[in-house]
Amino acid sequence: MGDWNLPLGTLGEGVLSRLSDMLDNSTCGWRQLATAVTDQPHLRCSEKELMNCSLQVLSAKGSPSRSLLAKLADRSCSLGVLLQCLKKMDHREAVRYLTDTVAGSAGHISILVQPRSQNAPEGGRLMLTCRASGPTGLAYQWFKEKEEIPKGSSPELVFSPLSAAHNGYYICRISQGDQFLFSQWAKVSVAQSPTSSSSALLQASFLPSTVSGLRITTQPWPMEVAERDLLLLECVAEGNPPPQYQWYHNKEPVSQAHQSCLKINCVTTADRGTYRCRVYNLYHELWSDPVHVEIVFIFCITGLFLPNLSFAPSPPAATDKVALLMGNMNYQHHRQLRAPMADVHELTNLLRQLDFKVVSLLDLDRHEMQSAVTEFLLLLDRGVYGLLYFAGHGYENYGNSFMVPIDAPASYTSEHCLWVQDVLQRMQERKTGLNVFLLDMCRKRNFNDDIIPQPGPLKVTANIVFGYATCVDAEAYEVNKGSLSNGIFISFLRQRLLEDEKVTVMLDRVAEDMGQCEITRGRQALELRSNLSERRALTDRIQGSDCPEATSARNLQWAIAHVLPERKYLQFDCGVRVQLGFAAEFSNIMIIYTRVLEKPANVLTCSAQLTDFSEGLEVDLKMTNQESPQDAGSLLFTLDNLPFPEPVCLYTRLSALQRLKKDLTFTVCLHYQYSNMDEEVQERQTVTVGKPLVAKLNLHEPRQPYPSSSSISSSTSSFDLRSLSLAESSSFSECLESGSLASFPASETSSVGSASTCWSYYSHPGDFPDTTAPRKVNLPEETLSPEFLDEDRPKSLSEKPLSLPHEHLDDLTFSFHSKQNFHSC
Repeated sequence: MGDWNLPLGTLGEGVLSRLSDMLDNSTCGWRQLATAVTDQPHLRCSEKELMNCSLQVLSAKGSPSRSLLAKLADRSCSLGVLLQCLKKMDHREAVRYLTDTVAGSAGHISILVQPRSQNAPEGGRLMLTCRASGPTGLAYQWFKEKEEIPKGSSPELVFSPLSAAHNGYYICRISQGDQFLFSQWAKVSVAQSPTSSSSALLQASFLPSTVSGLRITTQPWPMEVAERDLLLLECVAEGNPPPQYQWYHNKEPVSQAHQSCLKINCVTTADRGTYRCRVYNLYHELWSDPVHVEIVFIFCITGLFLPNLSFAPSPPAATDKVALLMGNMNYQHHRQLRAPMADVHELTNLLRQLDFKVVSLLDLDRHEMQSAVTEFLLLLDRGVYGLLYFAGHGYENYGNSFMVPIDAPASYTSEHCLWVQDVLQRMQERKTGLNVFLLDMCRKRNFNDDIIPQPGPLKVTANIVFGYATCVDAEAYEVNKGSLSNGIFISFLRQRLLEDEKVTVMLDRVAEDMGQCEITRGRQALELRSNLSERRALTDRIQGSDCPEATSARNLQWAIAHVLPERKYLQFDCGVRVQLGFAAEFSNIMIIYTRVLEKPANVLTCSAQLTDFSEGLEVDLKMTNQESPQDAGSLLFTLDNLPFPEPVCLYTRLSALQRLKKDLTFTVCLHYQYSNMDEEVQERQTVTVGKPLVAKLNLHEPRQPYPSSSSISSSTSSFDLRSLSLAESSSFSECLESGSLASFPASETSSVGSASTCWSYYSHPGDFPDTTAPRKVNLPEETLSPEFLDEDRPKSLSEKPLSLPHEHLDDLTFSFHSKQNFHSC
């Protein structure tokens, strides 16, 4: 029998299509299945989601049942649960088909290791590998193009020595009885080594040493080596006097590597990277071509013999990935910054590509920052990767770092700021798999603050990474270019963040990039602090935890602050029909766009404008109802985020949604003019859309104090996702009362353009002491430099980030601003 605990997503596309055909009916079909799964709260679908499923019939190849099965698969529905629901529906045909499919799945062939395209020099050795699991007695057969390769009947296809005749495309067929499966294609490229010049050798042998020569005759080649296998790189040179060699790995000399051949036995992932060889003699020095060596995992399968390989450990995986990004710009008593908005936007795009649940917030006061961090902590659990990024004013005293909120007084101290080390200790209590702090702020000493906080003892977890944008007692800078700005740290970080490297290796490369830039040298240098002992990367896959209830609760927490209002259609008495749409620029910033869909022929002109907004929002009335998002104050939102190609009529941008105390209410005022009248006529409709995005969390409300780390030395947090009580949350209760809980999706947005937003609806913020009387006014500093980065504005949510062009670093003028906010002595 098959494993009924496997997720629904493990079924093949053919099986899902067949089930969809059986369920695409009105009597015993997908709607009845949607009702049957309501016994599992995490599988429940909202009316809107069911409506979206039903609309699939409008597509030529659409299937409501296939859409529903995809949603159930996204919510980790198991095969056993699906079977029970089909039995509950009494759908005998589907029950029989699913039972037969799962029962016979144990005999299916599945490819575990696909062959990879490779290149190697002529005369060398190359091996293609394909491994599969399935019934006993699997047979392998390799093909070149359409031709069967004699003696190519093993999982490995070895070429030795390589020749030009081996160039081409290869594929492997795995079969057993009537079953067979083909691997992916792999291309073998054989490069001819440069030939030796006999005249040059002759000349070098007769000329005296004072006019000696040196040249490389054999360059090293890129390699892809299985972990614990042998790595062999070769660089051969000729010269007089005879050449000497020194190999380098990631720009660092390799110990005892002074031969033309570099040999490393039993390689590990630490050996991954770029290799070069320095060739030199008494008079000359040459460098070989840089080559990249990739170390791949090959797993040992029971019953299969893998030559030259031993059992390799599974790569690290996260049970989930959660990120909180905070950017403070509009300070009330200090110099305002410009880069945090673009930097948070850029980092949001990148982390979403790595499957992080991202919350992006701008301009938070201390109360809101405390609440935001507390909510972020409650999303963490055993094995979760947690990342916290802050861009804004900051300082460091006695090894303690502090993030400055926008409402900090003129002479702020640690009492008015967020203490980073306290956040770290609270993260450790969640038993996370990885804790990453990226602090894009100054680390100058704050002489107004003579308080030395005493943190409790940190646990030895070996999973902490601090990436500081600058060194101790130094400043972090931002680059002002027109209406948008970037911080130097993010300008370099965004080039490396998506690399599949241990996070410390990735940050080391960022530091190297910053060090090679002429204008940042001597001004700002990234500092890395870490005790990370495992090879954990931000690119690690997400693997379900042992507690699916915790995962479901986390997805539900994320959904609470992920929901945008549904699109609305207003019908006015004059016959005009207006559409209201909503999109998220950040987790606490929403854009409302309006357009006129229909108007009678006798209406000459008309426009729908928004006014009379709820109290608490930051709305500049002069910038509402604008003809473009940029005119409304949104420098990052583009028309590409909208679901229709036609331009909308007017845009309005709403900021600081976290301060919304009641449901968002506004008035739609329709201005129109009949063709036979000179006067303009107005009609009004009041619209209420609830609490959008982060407003649902009520971050403005006072809450019970969360114990600080200094008062927690050995105890752990009492909150656990495995034992949570949803109904105890005020925010969650509000959702129950409004009947909107079922509408929260587990893994997708509910409206177009929504930013990745994750959150919980529980509340344990810290206490907030009153601000003290100012001691000394903090004054801003600004320095100027003539040149910086050649790059366009940050990419919109629909665009992919590009690499920073280092070759143009000296071509632009720019304004170089410090994030430091007080004079240092």
